[in-house]
Amino acid sequence: MTGFLKGALVVLALVVLQTSVLPQYLTTLYKPDLLLILMVFLALRAPVSTSLPAAYGLGLLKDCLSGLYLGLNAFSFLIVYLVLKALSDRLYVQNALLLVLTVSLSTLATMLINTVLLTIFSEASGIFSSMLTAMLPHLLMNAFIASLVAVFPEFGRVRIAK
Repeated sequence: MTGFLKGALVVLALVVLQTSVLPQYLTTLYKPDLLLILMVFLALRAPVSTSLPAAYGLGLLKDCLSGLYLGLNAFSFLIVYLVLKALSDRLYVQNALLLVLTVSLSTLATMLINTVLLTIFSEASGIFSSMLTAMLPHLLMNAFIASLVAVFPEFGRVRIAK
């Protein structure tokens, strides 16, 4: 029960930081996706029984807060999570460089999945060009925040048992 409360407090703190604090200091292009970084961390370090519903829930939470199509980020988070989980058993997940690399690749994959889905299911024009211009700043900010997460003492702890 305390693990669930700690997780809920972490998610609440990240949501408040991402939706209330960071928009005051950063422009839209340079806001990191803290929920994606948490999902990547869970995919690399947590067991499937807790991290699979958490990945889908984090995507749904991001959908609810962003005001876009409900389920778009949930689907892309779930696809990226499943790929990362399949690879995480074969990787040394205590490596800080690996976290930065996987967050960067997950950012690219999530944005590409969202772009493809929006192109298929939306009638709006200019989706591809707007996603392309936002990709590099978003990627760099997520990689920077992932490098900060990797220096926390909690990151170096032994992986959670499956």
